[in-house]
Amino acid sequence: MARTSLREILRCFSPVTPVSFSYSSSASCLSNPSRISLYHPSILPLQTCTTMKELCQIQAHVTTFGLFQDPFAASRILKASADLGDIEYTVLIFRQLSSPDTFCVNTVIKAYSAGPNPHLAFSFYFDMRQKGFLPNSFTFPLLAVSSAKSGSGPDGQKCHGQAIKTGVDEVMQVRNALLHMYGTCGMVYYARMLFDEMPTKDVVSWNSIIDGYVEMGDLVNARRIFDEMPEKNVVSWNVMIAGYLRGRNPGHGLKLFREMGKLGVRGTVTTMVSVVTACGRSNRLKEGRSVHGFFLRNFLGSSVIFETALVDMYSKCSRVDEARKFFDQLSERNLICWNAMILGHCIHGCPEDGLTLFEEMVGKGSSNKRGDTATSTEKMMPDEVTFIGLLCACVRCGLLLEGQNFFYEMVAIYDIKPKFAHYWCMANLYGSVGLIQEAEEMLRRIPERSESLLLSGLLGSCRFHGDVELGELLAKHLIELEPHNTSYYALLWIIYAVAGRRENVEKVKEKMVANGVTQPLGSSLVDLNEVVHCFKVGDRSRTELENTYVLMDELAEKLKLPKCSLYPNECG
Repeated sequence: MARTSLREILRCFSPVTPVSFSYSSSASCLSNPSRISLYHPSILPLQTCTTMKELCQIQAHVTTFGLFQDPFAASRILKASADLGDIEYTVLIFRQLSSPDTFCVNTVIKAYSAGPNPHLAFSFYFDMRQKGFLPNSFTFPLLAVSSAKSGSGPDGQKCHGQAIKTGVDEVMQVRNALLHMYGTCGMVYYARMLFDEMPTKDVVSWNSIIDGYVEMGDLVNARRIFDEMPEKNVVSWNVMIAGYLRGRNPGHGLKLFREMGKLGVRGTVTTMVSVVTACGRSNRLKEGRSVHGFFLRNFLGSSVIFETALVDMYSKCSRVDEARKFFDQLSERNLICWNAMILGHCIHGCPEDGLTLFEEMVGKGSSNKRGDTATSTEKMMPDEVTFIGLLCACVRCGLLLEGQNFFYEMVAIYDIKPKFAHYWCMANLYGSVGLIQEAEEMLRRIPERSESLLLSGLLGSCRFHGDVELGELLAKHLIELEPHNTSYYALLWIIYAVAGRRENVEKVKEKMVANGVTQPLGSSLVDLNEVVHCFKVGDRSRTELENTYVLMDELAEKLKLPKCSLYPNECG
């Protein structure tokens, strides 16, 4: 049977038929010789407009002189409002237009796609279609971006179907946008179908499909396509290196970076950030210093993102002293940079120094205790990542009262809602000082959907503290939650084996058989690694928590796992 093409599958995603044609096309508007230009004295100030107050003044002037009735002038006002990010005002202006053209509709769609509720772009689009709006090839990339940002695959399929019915689905710009959308929404199968059906592909097409596989964690296919690319640009290398980093294969990313250098491809700041982060995660201090020197020789100026990655790298390589010296010399610091240094102290260095630095950050302590050369002395508000570092410090030092105070301040003073990592740290803190009942009570406050993930983290800590009783208690609860998860049986098996309780080891195997779990436990630490890290790597699709993912690496380090178990592909 002949294979059905993606184009045929998505033809059904076109539910709207125009009922009227009141919207003018941009082409007809451009053909009007009487329109005003971008350099009209009343329109020219829009090119330097940076605030809504300035825009309102310009619009008032344009309206007073009767120029707002000119389609071109009105479209420029609309675009300026959209560029400033005021969606409500943009829609308000749009509603006042007597005959908006395609450019105006696309401008509003773009504003929605860049806003906090990108899915509203589709509601607006279909509303306009009912009123006779005729989209063009610039419309659908905007809708694809909206679908990608909202993570809505069904909306993306509607966008594709509409593009097919409009006859612009074969435009390269549209196809590339759809490729990116499918990959971002986790629909890499559709992305691959579209990619294979494309008679011509540019470098953006190749990069999009590679990124799609990277998003799905399929680095094998991503690398295969990367190697097949007829022409690569720096983005291609960045996507693949970052993919290895996200896939917990920092060594492969560094190897690819070296190949990149041999071919004479000059990286960007993004490349350097990924590479120095890979050095930190694989504990390659020598290579990290080399990357630092390479950046100083080849890049002018400073980069807060790269400097923050350096602080993180030196900390992870157990050179917190060097990280602090570099941190103290920074002329600019943002919250992420402060968090990186606080985490460095709290998890890799002296926890007390991390707590002191936190006081400096929020303005409770001196900002120049170490000869600080930074020019900014403004207070910095902490976030959820900051408090995870502080709670980790309390766990390391057994500071129960301080940990309780930090947890209280986070909620009552800074209005930060505790998440699974905070509950995990507090439970671990209670467990580390022998307050098992309090640890269990803290775990009961965890949202149900992430409960098993947190319990597994605490169970991993129990394995290293030798607390067999707590391990048994939590393992039974984990197995009740997920009776077919081999990792929980494996971790309890390791706890019993380390404690020398061979009879219980056999009972774990018997319980697995009774519950229908047939996968062998084996004798490696791979399953232990999965359990300890599952709450860190379990949901890489949530890009808005990327800073938290960096922190989860630190939490795993706190458990003092051997390097081989942290990076099974990097042993030796």
